[in-house]
Formats: sequence, structure tokens, C-alpha cells
Amino acid sequence: MRTIAKLAVASVLLAGASTAAYADCNRDAGTETVLGAGAGAAVGGLASHSIAGAVIGGVGGGLIGNAIGQSNNREDCRREAREYDRERYDREREEAYNQRYVEPPPPRASYVDRDGYRHYPEYPDEE
Repeated sequence: MRTIAKLAVASVLLAGASTAAYADCNRDAGTETVLGAGAGAAVGGLASHSIAGAVIGGVGGGLIGNAIGQSNNREDCRREAREYDRERYDREREEAYNQRYVEPPPPRASYVDRDGYRHYPEYPDEE
């Protein structure tokens, strides 16, 4: 029964090491490497009942954790770039909309002659 409990704890550690946590786009996979090495050493030691198994499991877990960390960082960078592009698009769209609207000038007095031409008489105050 103790072996099953130890394997369950090791499985939880391994699952915790492989979950994707939201991180900044900082290209740092150190946390995932350490968690993977710890979980791999625990699983390797429990499965083989030897120090050599723990060492091999730790090295393998570290490599796997590092690969997971790099994958998470790539996804975080992509997500960050998408958010930046979406925010920039929304901001530019809003600015374009706000700048496009201009208060129309007041209508000028005009008339259309019998040939369809519009005429604007001179304002007396402009002279």
C-alpha cells in the first residue's frame, strides 16, 4: 500500500511539472526543468528502488521538463504577440473612427438655376 501511495505522490508531482502555467515571454524554462527533474527522480527512484534509477529518472525528467518549458514559452510569446496585435488594432480602429467624424459646416445659402447648377451668392459681410 505504501508503494501505491508513493507512486500516487510521484504522479501528482509529474502532473504538476507538466501543466502549462501562464508565464511571461521570458525564454526561461528553469522552473519546468527543476520540477521535471524532481518528479523524474521521484518516479525513477520509486520504480527501480535504487539511486541509479533516481538519477536516470532525474536526468530524463529534467530533459522532458525543459522541453515542456520551452514549448510553454513559445506559446506564451505567441499569446502575448496576439494580444498586442489585437490591442493595437482596436486602438487604431477607435482612433480612426474618432478622427473621421468631423462636425459638418453649417449649410450655405444657395440656389439651383434652371440648368441644374448650384450657385452660392456672395455674403455681404465677406466684402
